[in-house]
Amino acid sequence: MSSSVPGRASAPNRPAGLLSRRTVAHAVIILVGLVMLYPLIWMLSSSFEPNSEIFGSSSVLPTSPSLDNYVNGWSGTGKPFSLYLFNSLLICVLTIVGNVLSCSLAAYAFARLSFVGRRLLFGLMLGTIMLPQHVTLIAQYSIFRDLDWIDTYLPLVVPKFLGTEAFFIFLMVQFIRGLPRELDEAARIDGCGVFQIYLRIVLPLLRPALVTTAIFSFIWSYNDFFTALIYLSDPDKLTVPLALRTFLDSSGQSEWGQMFAMSLVTMVPVLVAFVLFQRRIVEGVATSGLK
Repeated sequence: MSSSVPGRASAPNRPAGLLSRRTVAHAVIILVGLVMLYPLIWMLSSSFEPNSEIFGSSSVLPTSPSLDNYVNGWSGTGKPFSLYLFNSLLICVLTIVGNVLSCSLAAYAFARLSFVGRRLLFGLMLGTIMLPQHVTLIAQYSIFRDLDWIDTYLPLVVPKFLGTEAFFIFLMVQFIRGLPRELDEAARIDGCGVFQIYLRIVLPLLRPALVTTAIFSFIWSYNDFFTALIYLSDPDKLTVPLALRTFLDSSGQSEWGQMFAMSLVTMVPVLVAFVLFQRRIVEGVATSGLK
């Protein structure tokens, strides 16, 4: 006589080998995760320690935690760190606006319009993805120097309004190609022109790719050290990466604790943006048509 309760399905018997493999897999994943997080945990711990204890102890937990590095680091460069945050965020906002506008217009032209040399220009545009930034650095610097743009934000912002990010253009082209052309034809019947179709039909449906472009533009611009180092020298115009570099001294008098503390502060905007929009990032990259 069966003792099972009527209406309740009995749990399937899982092989012991399957459970052991899953246990080992989870253990390996946890171990790899801890290895990847260890530098961040160590930096967090070091931000609460004085310089004399940062490299003198192998313990992860601070022996004498203090907020002095955060208090002193905020004005450790002679200026409030909020100035550098404002400079970086200003450049990020202008970069996002420029990339979203110029790349979406270029992608719409490549995906929907017919003009002479479209395939050739599209191929050349894709070829720029494989071109290192250092190859064109001298030529760009000469142009910006002749325009008297050195030590201004213009070299960091103006190119973004000219559709120079081939990756974002390619991403949007692939997205637009997945949109039904019947929508364009219906809009033309209603009297819409080329720009009206872009503005009223394509742009609203392009939202996932636009959000992805905005997030990546923010992260790349916010973390850009090399370009800002080349074109900026005024202390009042420095961005966050350059400001963090000022805590290091080649003579050995580096303020490691203050630099770690301010590094954690500068990570907050990026982490917040990623947590809030991570689903949009995946959706924009993976989606090739209407949801």
